[in-house]
Amino acid sequence: MDKIPEKIQKLIEEVENEGVKVLCAFKDPYGDNYQLLVEIPLNMVEPTPYQRDLSDPHVRRLMEVIETVGRYLDPIVVVRPQKGVYWTPNGNHRREAMYRLGKDKITGILIPEYSVAFQILALNTEKAHNLKEKSLEVIRMYKAIMKEEPDRFESEYAFQFEEAPYITLGILYENKPKFSGGAYHSFLKKVDHFLDIPFEESYIEREKRAEVLAEVDEIVQDIVTKIKERGINHPFVKQFVVSKANPFGRKRKLDVDFYEAFEMFKEKLLEIDVSKVRIEDIASAGGFGQ
Repeated sequence: MDKIPEKIQKLIEEVENEGVKVLCAFKDPYGDNYQLLVEIPLNMVEPTPYQRDLSDPHVRRLMEVIETVGRYLDPIVVVRPQKGVYWTPNGNHRREAMYRLGKDKITGILIPEYSVAFQILALNTEKAHNLKEKSLEVIRMYKAIMKEEPDRFESEYAFQFEEAPYITLGILYENKPKFSGGAYHSFLKKVDHFLDIPFEESYIEREKRAEVLAEVDEIVQDIVTKIKERGINHPFVKQFVVSKANPFGRKRKLDVDFYEAFEMFKEKLLEIDVSKVRIEDIASAGGFGQ
């Protein structure tokens, strides 16, 4: 058996002094990186501050599974951003389920490198995200990285953020919780790309893009209201309006930038004749730019 590196030995001593019981140190089978299997008090574990909020139905479902099996079999992943602080980037629902079941500790895999938390969030499959959840998680992660490494480029974290539109949409969802961004997502993926500039500059640009999208959404909502006033209350009215105003149709590659694309979109919105919209048109409408 390999000798445990000195830095891992030091980590073991530190976390045990903080009240965490180390069950063993081991190498992961893919990258041969050292990790610690630990038993950690629940009151010491918190979710990362930038991930999505808890889903109560998902927590209750996990509680049912744990009670039915009669065992806790799925260790959470834990990182230690600073001494005495423990975050889980992918186990918040399991942590909450065990807490509600009246338990005071949980099994976890402690990753020595805090930065791995960002990759784990990008790969988190504990519960499927909807667009709002994913966008909010990404913008919270974005702000955390920006605070720690303001001179790094946004594009360097493309893997962690997955899609550039999540950043723009995240800013909007933070400022307008009731904003409905699903209709714009596919179009944004064509015109909103990662920026090769430092975070502090790119965030200012993201705020400008969010403002543009908010302005467009106000126009869209006004058209939607007028259509509904005609007695057409189909659930896909907004998707229809956005799809009809899409200046690029199904075109995949665009030779215009973000702002040019949205100016063209605004022009197309103003061309929509609400009096001619039929419910049959709405029922057959596809997604925006799909």
